[in-house]
Amino acid sequence: MKVSAQPDSTNESTNSPTTLSTITDIHQLVDALRSLLGEGGSLPSERLLAERLSVKRHQLRRALEILRTEGQLEPAQPRRGEPGAARGEALIRSTNPIEVIELRLALEPALARLAALRATPLDIVRIQRAATTASGAERGAADLSFHKAVAMATGNTLAADFYALLRRVGSDARLHVKRRDPECPNRVMQRDREHRAIADAIAARDPDGADSAMRQHLISVQAQILGRMAPSMSA
Repeated sequence: MKVSAQPDSTNESTNSPTTLSTITDIHQLVDALRSLLGEGGSLPSERLLAERLSVKRHQLRRALEILRTEGQLEPAQPRRGEPGAARGEALIRSTNPIEVIELRLALEPALARLAALRATPLDIVRIQRAATTASGAERGAADLSFHKAVAMATGNTLAADFYALLRRVGSDARLHVKRRDPECPNRVMQRDREHRAIADAIAARDPDGADSAMRQHLISVQAQILGRMAPSMSA
């Protein structure tokens, strides 16, 4: 069952289980949150979680994003009126699918390169697991899970957060290009092969290979987008 962290409230009870010992890295923090989820119910607010686990809010948010990527938490929904939501809305109104994929082509090969250099063994396991679409999984969510896992494996929180914003903008329904024909069932298999090539290069600590595999994958994605917008453009 998916659950969500609850919003801050001054009336929340502080009678929660004993504070956990000092957490020294993001993976320990993710494991600690999984343990809390295993106790059942909803997570408390970010403020109370950060105090309880003795971590910074930005560290907690990164760990929560990992759990969302894995499907263990519902996606975070920015509240109307929040500065982040306003910026995202402005970006959505001012861009288009071609600009989104062009920026992904500029950014993601570099993220894959960094991941090949910095990914922890646990990061690599997550990337390899996400590289193959699980039976019955929603295709868009599976794709997003893989690419976010690569971004998080860079060890660069700013890069991972910026990438999450880019994909949030790109996934807005107003930027979707409708398919002219039903999706070919072989496309998911092809996409998984491309994802596995990226994952294999990262696991092999091959930054050039990871960069190249990611670039080739996104060129394929770009061709599909152009083909949907104007079939003659992809010839």
